[in-house]
Amino acid sequence: MSRMEIEIRKGTREDLPAVLALVHELADFEKAPDAVTNTIADMEEDGFGPNSVFQFYVAVVDGKIRGVALYFTKYSTWKGKGLYLDDLIVTEKFRGKGIGKKLLDAFMMEAIRSKAKQVHWQVLDWNTPASDFYKKVGARIEPEWYDCKMDEIEISSYTFG
Repeated sequence: MSRMEIEIRKGTREDLPAVLALVHELADFEKAPDAVTNTIADMEEDGFGPNSVFQFYVAVVDGKIRGVALYFTKYSTWKGKGLYLDDLIVTEKFRGKGIGKKLLDAFMMEAIRSKAKQVHWQVLDWNTPASDFYKKVGARIEPEWYDCKMDEIEISSYTFG
């Protein structure tokens, strides 16, 4: 059996359909298949428009995108510039083959290159394989912090004043 070749490279506009397909696969895995409202057009504007807000790496195996690490710059008043890893996704059939680690390596190299003072991401409390992977690479999982979120509905009904 031959060794699988994994290419990690910066993502391009042409990669977005495959990336969005991975996002939908993740939403299914996380039992929220209807939660994804993002579109390729939104991702093109947000990732490649004049005010781009995210970047990503893709993992290519056999000419197909099998994983993605999507991130953006964040800022902490306590620590300074950081990177936020919004999603690290590897398609189910290719998990456990080192693709996630290679994508995380690329993200961490970007943090070093950009002189980030911290990196941050989240993992669901029930996703034991992901939690174990992150602990293995030295990440702290901090249970005392709660996520605060608002979606479009809450944003539009926010009360000012």
